[in-house]
Amino acid sequence: MRTVLITGASGGIGAAAARAFSRAGWRVVLHYCSNQAAAEALAQELPDAVPFRADLRDREQVRALAEAFPETDVLINNAAMDLFALFDLVTEEQARELYEINLLAPLTLSRLLLKGMLSRGKGCILNVSSVFGETGGSCEVDYSVSKAALIGFTRALAKEVGPAGVRVNCVCPGVIRTPMNDRLTAEEAEDLADSIPLERFGTPEEVASALLFLASEEASYITGAVLDVNGGISI
Repeated sequence: MRTVLITGASGGIGAAAARAFSRAGWRVVLHYCSNQAAAEALAQELPDAVPFRADLRDREQVRALAEAFPETDVLINNAAMDLFALFDLVTEEQARELYEINLLAPLTLSRLLLKGMLSRGKGCILNVSSVFGETGGSCEVDYSVSKAALIGFTRALAKEVGPAGVRVNCVCPGVIRTPMNDRLTAEEAEDLADSIPLERFGTPEEVASALLFLASEEASYITGAVLDVNGGISI
């Protein structure tokens, strides 16, 4: 049975991806940090699902996560934190926490799990970026930087490990109905939806479908790709 490790699997896109991969017959490792109840409930719901707690700000806990599942076939770097504030008002501590979770943890986890993938001559790393990683977002500068870096990481690593049979791809969600967007008022949400060509927010399940496709044999000739799942939005 193939194994997929999903960071930030306790809610939103991560949980939708866990359900999609489980339905497709995968063993799913559900990484979480603080939302233990949600992760354990999801593990009870899905056959062959294993919850695992790790604080991605802690390098040793990231290492422990990788060492617990060295046979991982697909790694989905999904966990992220948002930071909505004027750039000059963001503290050094806030910025460091964001980069540890959004960028440095994915790099470390990928580096550690890549060893097994290279030795087996197959594997897949999927990075969840954001439309802001492509366009930038006002009052979300550090978030945008971290997500843009994941795109660069995807393209560079794909070139390096492609000859060894390992694929690296990226998904860039647009405005998705997740708790990250709960700060929007009803009026703001309506105005934002009107600016999207498909005139609605996306769902976590739609992003999960893209991730499942990129992990599948149907996508065996796709690497270094950045797939927009954004309803046609251009912010």
